[in-house]
Amino acid sequence: METYSLLREFADSWMLLFLFAFFVGVIVWVFRPGASKDYKDTADIPFRHDDKPATDKEART
Repeated sequence: METYSLLREFADSWMLLFLFAFFVGVIVWVFRPGASKDYKDTADIPFRHDDKPATDKEART
């Protein structure tokens, strides 16, 4: 069997299954319970120091 044909069969079957499982895993990870707190904290980063610039110590954390 040719290398191309072998790789094509692998990509059409097992790799497709792997990529679909990976996609479902990412979706589950994003919508897991408790994830919204992490995303809210990340979304609020630009607004942490509205009244004054961050100190050097705060900027490092």
